[in-house]
Amino acid sequence: MTEPLFRLSGLTRDYSLPRESMFQAPRVTRALAPTDLVIEEGSSLGVIGESGSGKSTLVRLMLALDTATAGTVRFRGTPVHPGRRAAWFRRETGIVFQDPYASLDPRMTVARIIAEPLTGLGIPGNHRARVLQVLSRVGLDADMAGRYPHEFSGGQRQRIALARAIVHEPCVLVGDEPVSALDVTVRAQILDLLRDLKQTMGLTVVLVSHDIGIVRDLCERVAVMHDGHIVEEGPTAQVLTQPAHDYTRRLLDAVPVLEIPGEG
Repeated sequence: MTEPLFRLSGLTRDYSLPRESMFQAPRVTRALAPTDLVIEEGSSLGVIGESGSGKSTLVRLMLALDTATAGTVRFRGTPVHPGRRAAWFRRETGIVFQDPYASLDPRMTVARIIAEPLTGLGIPGNHRARVLQVLSRVGLDADMAGRYPHEFSGGQRQRIALARAIVHEPCVLVGDEPVSALDVTVRAQILDLLRDLKQTMGLTVVLVSHDIGIVRDLCERVAVMHDGHIVEEGPTAQVLTQPAHDYTRRLLDAVPVLEIPGEG
């Protein structure tokens, strides 16, 4: 039997809260309840839910950016652990965060930012040539390589972040609210770019978003999170048209509908 790309088993994350007094017992809050999830290679999964539902916690644990309280993450059957032992795993993954300005070092040129995975992972070859190649791949000019993040628009900065995420040719691309900070027009351009990168590079895509429309357009499967639990998971079309869980129905009911004068 072929192992899936990711297998999450009993994955849990608890956080300790500060004591209100020295006499109070330690307090713990649970950000992610024991969670099982399978992601197949080449698929696209959307993770949706309200703020605080556990979406970002889930992907941080999945990418070994945080340590689970309990449970395991396996990548092609191999256990994944945070820290130096995850170096091999970093080669396989790329991530794009919500705020493209906060995720880019303002003191570094675009060329250095994009080359970080190449140098950090010790990938051989002509790094300069690879940086210029990937800049073109995300729709930016080669002469932008010597400039700094503050010289770019929000959409251009997110393209730079995407270039950094794919420069080392990973097989997994994770987007944690990658377009929520962008205006509508730029958002559509970045989504088109994500769709194109998935197809041309054969990427497995995991997209965290509170925007159900984006997940509907980009993802074949969807996981719905609420209070640290995955309450529903399955094919996107089925979950969004025939939701089985009451929370999913409430999410869908909350999506605004544009009313066109003269219709209805």
